[in-house]
Amino acid sequence: MKKILIAFLLVFFAFFSFATIKIGVVLPLTGGVSAFGQLVWEGVQLAHEQVLKVLGEEIELVLIDNRSEKTEAANAVSRAIEKEHVLAIVGEVVSGNTLAGGQIAEEKHVPMISPSSTNPLVTDGKKFVSRVCFTDPFQGGALAVFAKENLGLKKVAVFVDIEQDYSVGLTNFFIDTFTKLGGQAKKIYFKSGDQEFSAQITQALSFGADAILVTGYYPEIALVAQQSKMLGFTGKLLAGDGADAPELIQIGGEAVEGLYFTTHYHPDAKVTEKSKEFVDAYFKKYGRKPSTLSALGYDAYMILVDAIKRAGKADSELVAQEIRKTRNFEGATGIINIDENGNAVKSVVIDVVKNGEFAFEAVINPDQIVVK
Repeated sequence: MKKILIAFLLVFFAFFSFATIKIGVVLPLTGGVSAFGQLVWEGVQLAHEQVLKVLGEEIELVLIDNRSEKTEAANAVSRAIEKEHVLAIVGEVVSGNTLAGGQIAEEKHVPMISPSSTNPLVTDGKKFVSRVCFTDPFQGGALAVFAKENLGLKKVAVFVDIEQDYSVGLTNFFIDTFTKLGGQAKKIYFKSGDQEFSAQITQALSFGADAILVTGYYPEIALVAQQSKMLGFTGKLLAGDGADAPELIQIGGEAVEGLYFTTHYHPDAKVTEKSKEFVDAYFKKYGRKPSTLSALGYDAYMILVDAIKRAGKADSELVAQEIRKTRNFEGATGIINIDENGNAVKSVVIDVVKNGEFAFEAVINPDQIVVK
């Protein structure tokens, strides 16, 4: 009788050990861009609270910090797959880390869906890495159109972070479109973590720039804004979606007033019924309006769960295929379609820092953008 009971318990626990579907969430929770990771995590948590099960099984989130580093990003994805045995991964946030981690996911045939990595190389030639955000060719082109046609700019000094794939790519796409539209641009280089930008700003002033575009992330963007004001630069300040974190204003203060940047979403533009519900639910949980990254994190989780449901079983290869069949998905950031290459084609929102807040400024649609 005792042996029968033990056998029964072994079968029981073996069954329930597989009654959970694990989803890895690999984000920068510490380090240089930790604010990005924290914001995405808020959106993922909210989505998880709303959808706790798929295929009749509980969804377990496995959160792993990549420390904002490329090597740690690859290590985190390996850990999620090999030790935690996740079905799929939400992550990562910045393009360089996603390229590093995505290579591991591709080799292991585990789907990874990035909320916010915009570099085209993130999905290029891959079957298992997809994204819910627009790509840098669209973002760079949109920023160039806005700079030339909306702001009337003629000469832009572009501050390039040579350590970030995102920054290098966005710079090239901006310059390609901006010069086609008749503008002039000059590349000026810096590195992640730099604190002093007087040499770069002096080069921008010598160039006669009527705007400085920083294609990096919020810590350096804020410092460039502060120091450019101190050195007498009076032109416009521009940035990509790397500026989209509340810390930009916390660090930059009044210096970032009037800064324009590209983004994926604005909470005041409630374009779908789901986006309205998301804003209300987020405010109820966190007591403030959602950020772009929180909305993208929410959408990445929801699209992944929808793909698992459509796959019909917890099979990584089928889930990866279903992610790329996502059509007319009603998300927090709007209607999302993911193409056969794993890319979401979406309009680009332009925000401006106004009275210490991110205010909606314009929308640039894909048909307005001239890309190479």
